Amino acid sequence: MITYDRMTIDSTGAFLIGELERLDQTLHEPLVNITWGRDIDLREDVSIADDSSSFTNSTFAAAGSVQSSGKNFIGKVSNAIPGVAVDIGKTSQPLFLWGMEVSYTIPELMSAQQLGRPVDAQKYQGMQLKWQMDIDEMVYIGDTAMGKYGLLNSTAVTTSFVATKTAGGTTWANNATADEILFDVNDLIQDCWAAAGYAVCPSKLLLPPAQFAYITSQKVSTAGNISILQFLEDNCIALKINGKKLDIQPCKWLAGLGVATGSPSAATDRMVAYSQDKNRVRYPLVPLQRTPLEYRSIYHITTYFGKLGCVEIVYPETILYRDGI
Repeated sequence: MITYDRMTIDSTGAFLIGELERLDQTLHEPLVNITWGRDIDLREDVSIADDSSSFTNSTFAAAGSVQSSGKNFIGKVSNAIPGVAVDIGKTSQPLFLWGMEVSYTIPELMSAQQLGRPVDAQKYQGMQLKWQMDIDEMVYIGDTAMGKYGLLNSTAVTTSFVATKTAGGTTWANNATADEILFDVNDLIQDCWAAAGYAVCPSKLLLPPAQFAYITSQKVSTAGNISILQFLEDNCIALKINGKKLDIQPCKWLAGLGVATGSPSAATDRMVAYSQDKNRVRYPLVPLQRTPLEYRSIYHITTYFGKLGCVEIVYPETILYRDGI
């Protein structure tokens, strides 16, 4: 590090050192990856006045006429005609009030203006970054302290391990071939499709970054000219069922999120198949609001606040986790 003695500080050399220094005025913010807006739709009907968000699931029951499990055939003079029974269950989850104060003094503001580095704008950017990071974590894995879960670790969703065993283990990067990886993906999609009564086929697949990078860079074979990623998109069963390619995206939260296994036990990586549809999974969010600017002593103070909900998985059958990839 460069140090200066008293003579240097008192001399004109201090001025020359400041003059000859080329300072980059660009604001370099922390490196952060936020992807929640890509992977889930918002429920926007909640407001700052609400304490919780809820939804209902309806169950129908209908008995047949001749046989209880048969069709509802009736005769011309029938006088005992079965009806439909309806049961409506409600699921409610809290909305957590989020807030952060942005404050700075008048001398700080004046000094920042003279230097060309606005402290008010930087503090606002820092607050916005924290807001986005908190949403990202709530959407994907929830909050441990509050006992809430997210899109990738919900207790309502079934978790299983991969079926394919490669030559060197169970991980894709350990000598897994394109056919083995395709089998794992198709097996996951088929199981999720079956769990939903073959009514909804997953249209999206989230992978840990390492596995996504592997299938993107690895070719199908030495003679092939396409990557495993393109091979999956072209040969996945979701393409035929949904009429569009499977949307495969990386997600940093999936690394090490799987159930621990082995001796000694070690966390595994997880992949998630689901349908990104507001009617099946969504996230309730109350956008940021702020209080009027307050002048207190030499401080300028304003508070930003909003509400973060918990991921609403309306149909848990349409999501499936698979560990050990």
